[in-house]
Amino acid sequence: MKKLIETIKNIWRIEDLRVRLLITLLFVAIYRFGSFVVLPGIDPSKLAALQAQTNEGLMSLLNMFSGGAFSNASVFALGIMPYISASIVIQLLAVAVPYFQKLQREGESGRRKINQYTRWLTIVILLFQAPTYMINLRSQVGQSGAFIVGDTFWFMLSSAIILAAGSMFILWLGERITDKGLGNGVSLIIMIGIIARFPSAIMEEFTTALSGAEGGGLIKFLFEIVALLFVMALSIILVKAVRKVPVQYAKRMEGNRQFGGARQYIPLKLFAANVMPIIFAQAIMFIPATLLSAFSSNGGGTFVRMLSDQFSFPYNVLYVILIVAFTYFYTAITMNPNQMADDMKRNSGFIPGVKPGKPTADYIDTVMTRITFPGSLFIALIAIMPAFAVLLGVKQGFAQFFGGTSLLILVGVVIDTLQQIQSYMLVRHYEGLLSTGRTRTSSSVSAY
Repeated sequence: MKKLIETIKNIWRIEDLRVRLLITLLFVAIYRFGSFVVLPGIDPSKLAALQAQTNEGLMSLLNMFSGGAFSNASVFALGIMPYISASIVIQLLAVAVPYFQKLQREGESGRRKINQYTRWLTIVILLFQAPTYMINLRSQVGQSGAFIVGDTFWFMLSSAIILAAGSMFILWLGERITDKGLGNGVSLIIMIGIIARFPSAIMEEFTTALSGAEGGGLIKFLFEIVALLFVMALSIILVKAVRKVPVQYAKRMEGNRQFGGARQYIPLKLFAANVMPIIFAQAIMFIPATLLSAFSSNGGGTFVRMLSDQFSFPYNVLYVILIVAFTYFYTAITMNPNQMADDMKRNSGFIPGVKPGKPTADYIDTVMTRITFPGSLFIALIAIMPAFAVLLGVKQGFAQFFGGTSLLILVGVVIDTLQQIQSYMLVRHYEGLLSTGRTRTSSSVSAY
């Protein structure tokens, strides 16, 4: 405790870090405040049907990502997910379209152009999602008198515009946190939304335990808390381990001895894609639920309804397949074997026993394929753990924190934020938050 207090004091002594921390807290407070600002013309006391819709199924996960704004019919109801969907599409285009491939190779200027295209595509997606949300809202609470001015065309149009503007404002907040705050703004926004749902989820589970409605009582609740802490601790340990340990399977690269080159490891990682495959897969899985809620009056067919239930067997099977596929995809676009081989050749590096050029690229590709598979299975296992928790009697709202996207995002963002704080403190020669006193980066030693 004494060390923690001293660390907090050290953080406050560093002016730059103090300012960034306060700016981050301010923007987070604005985001949370906006989550409770209801759309103009909506009676918040008559949203019981919408809140019941988001208590279970895939809609509850969508509500969690928005920090409860979805069920509040808030101006921030659409959250940051439209931007995530746009990012997925742009990254897919970067693989298939030469123009976007060229932008990726242009460095900072290319990155700015890609970000601009992503924002424009986010607006296009919002033009579809905002009216869809209003259609779903009308189907849920239209007969309850929640629409004070009536569901006229102009009211629906103005509300859709407000929803789109709210989502873009959240994106702006995330970018400001990245530039002026602690960094990782968009990820931090998602994490705050997840954390905001945790108190209500644990209180609901505790109330159920006190009532004894599902058996077990407080003993069962205590076992659930212990299991949750164990899963969180295990996830932190494993994620930190696979981030910081270089893959020993890969051969070492020999530098050109004539020019004083040294022996280094090729920077291949077991967990190169981080949590992005889960976020990508989750965004794809939101599509059936969104279409079903907006355009189906009878709940759709049995299979479609099961795809909208995050705890059903077909949903989790498809979810695992998408995670594995996106893990390979994201690893391929972030770690290009051909480019790595070319860079090694230009810097007079080589892998012992492997010819430069295409044979080196093929060798790196083979190693990446072998080490990516167990990494993808690891994050897929964590992703479907909430389904196992539900099978053991945990309520759906609380079960979402036993794994899945929520847990990995929490672990990943917390670790990244601590590393950001750690780096600022080490520059000023202060001991940081991590026990080793060193910043753990997410990559191994550079090979070129």
